[in-house]
Order: sequence, then structure tokens, then C-alpha cells
Amino acid sequence: MPKKKTGARKKAEKQRTRQKDIRSSDREITECPGNFVMECEKCERIQKNRAFCYFCNSIQKLPACAQCGKQKCMMKSGDCVIKHPGMYATGMAMVGAICDHCEAWVCHGKKCLTTHACLCPLIDASCLECHRGVWSQGGRFFKCSFCMNFLCEDDQFEHQAKCQILESESYKCGSCNKLGQYSCLRCKICFCDDHVRRKGHKYVRGQAISCPKCGFETKETKDLSMSTRTTDYGRHKYNEEDEEPYEDDYYSYDSRSAASNFSGFGGVSYNKNEEESNDDSEEGSNDDDDDDEDDDDDDDDEDDDEDENNESENELTDKLVNLKIDGN
Repeated sequence: MPKKKTGARKKAEKQRTRQKDIRSSDREITECPGNFVMECEKCERIQKNRAFCYFCNSIQKLPACAQCGKQKCMMKSGDCVIKHPGMYATGMAMVGAICDHCEAWVCHGKKCLTTHACLCPLIDASCLECHRGVWSQGGRFFKCSFCMNFLCEDDQFEHQAKCQILESESYKCGSCNKLGQYSCLRCKICFCDDHVRRKGHKYVRGQAISCPKCGFETKETKDLSMSTRTTDYGRHKYNEEDEEPYEDDYYSYDSRSAASNFSGFGGVSYNKNEEESNDDSEEGSNDDDDDDEDDDDDDDDEDDDEDENNESENELTDKLVNLKIDGN
């Protein structure tokens, strides 16, 4: 019978597999220490692992390394740049640099300092939807499970909900009229079995075929929940906040709908544009009539003023005549 594993042996094997997973570069971006969740000790806001808080710029008491993820250096003799024999290093005594890509602390281990800058998973991290980088937002970064593009914490669900939508209105190949058997989730285009393969390129059997346009791995359309681009047609009513809302719901359609060219009963056709032009002409005629009436009133006032002036002149002449007579 095989010997029963002891607790120390189980622990050593578990640690060995854990270290092997850490060294491998196939880890998900959410499992990278530079993209861990961190809660600030002062403002208590949840954010990505950072050297300084994104909101209050405070330094954490126990920073985590962006490469190995440790918060305490227990190496008595190792590759530490700053030797600390016989004691453990925590806090600011453990850190050695700040990564420019993920904005997180890197410990003072020689391996982490020399390799993290080239292996940082957030080197080209920029959200596909809002185009924000690590320094422009405080949340973590994710990758779309379909197109493998970077997404911020605010847009990850919205993007993945609409990622499997083709830019065309059918599943046909973009180069011919055949049904597209392969789909590129970055270009949002379907390819048939003939046009997905490039001439002069050798394909390995069993591997996914790359997109001839962008080089991303294509997937079979039948294995995806792909949908085509659709356009919604219909009548659109005016809102209540419009400048000239209609009282009747029938006339609340726009000029392109069927209501604008409605032919009434008895051969009488209704045209909203003609009605508006008639209303404008009536308003213009009413304005002209008002102007004419105002001009007539002004003429009458001028005539009255002239009559009053003539009467006053006649009275003055009569008085002068009487004075002359009395003087004689």
C-alpha cells in the first residue's frame, strides 16, 4: 500500500503547484496581483491595487507586490536587494519600486524588480468603450471573454452584452454570397470556408484559424450566439417638450410618416406643410391689416392737429383786427 501523505507533504505539494501557476503567463487578468481588489484604510473605498489611493492619495500600511503578491518578505537569505537577515520586512520596508503601468508597488526582490516591468499585464490597458487607462480611473481592468479586449469596471457588462453582434445585416460572407461559417469577434465579420484562409499561409491542423483581416482567432458561428445588426422602423411622436406640440395624437407624427400625406375622405387630401403655409399666410395678412389700421389712425390724428392749428390762427387774427379797430 502507498504511504499516507503527511500534512507537511500536502502543504509542500500545494505550494509547489501554486508557485507554478504564478510563474505561468496564462493567468487571467483578475488573478494578477497588480489588479487585485484593495480597500483604502482611510476613505474605505474599494479600488484596484495601487501604491497610493486613487481618491485620497494615502499610502496603505500593508502594500502588496504587483508581481508576486506578497505583503511580507520572510526571506532571511535570498534575492532581496535590501538584506534583512533575521527579521521580516513589511510595509514600506518591503517595497522597492512603483510600476508605471499598473501603478502598484513592487517588492525589493531582484527577480520582481527586473521582470515585472516587461511582464506587467496592464502595459497596454485601455478600455475599449471609454478609452480610459489605469491612471484615468480607479477601478480594476477586465478582458472581454469574446474579443479579449480590455474593459474597465464600469463598461464590462454593457460591452459583453453587445459584443456578439455583427456589423452586417446578415450572416453572409463579406467577400461572397455564401453563408459565413467563421466569425471574427473583433472585426464583427463573417467568413466562408474559402475566404477565411489566406493564400500562401500554412495552417496547423487542430488550431484555430486566424482572421485574415486582424489576425485574431476566429470561431465557428454555430458555436456562438451571434446576432445581426437590426434597425427599428416605426412612427415617432413628438415629445411634450417640443416647441409646437399637437393636441391631436393623429397629427403627432413626423413629416415622413403616413399622416403627413393622408388623403381624406371624398378625395380631399390633407398635407401638413400646406396647412402650415396657409397659417403663415393668414398670420401675414392679419399683420398687414393691423399695419393699415395703424396708418389710418395716424393720418386721422395728423388731420385733427392741423384743424386745431387753423382754428387757433383764426382766433389770433380776429383778436388783432379788434385791437386795431379799438386803437383807431
